Amino acid sequence: MGMSWRCGRPREAPVVLALLQSLGFLLLGSVFVWAGAEHFLRFREVVAQLAARGFPAPAPLLATGSALEIIAGACLAAGIARPWAATALGAFTIAASVMALDFWRYGGAERQGMRSAFAINVAVLGGLILAATAAQ
Repeated sequence: MGMSWRCGRPREAPVVLALLQSLGFLLLGSVFVWAGAEHFLRFREVVAQLAARGFPAPAPLLATGSALEIIAGACLAAGIARPWAATALGAFTIAASVMALDFWRYGGAERQGMRSAFAINVAVLGGLILAATAAQ
């Protein structure tokens, strides 16, 4: 099988790139599905943590957020309404990061751990922006 080079890429490159892009969407969506499922598995514990931090209506808040993570994450991974799923997950990630990872209110090791998680969420948000704007 010969390769024809155009713009520095072999003819097979679009297939490989499409496979890698699909893998990326699968991995990104799966993280949200896993997180949402874990929240349901540890529902009482997480509700108690949210209540202790003063979140209003922690049980419905957690249930709604976790359902969004599972549904939109599965859609992102499967390629169903991908731009909408990525946008919903992006909005969720921003809200959750600002509300739950408010590292600026803490000090020491707790601040450092929360800041690291916040930075990871910023990177995830970058991936969601790419997913939302990727060609279908």
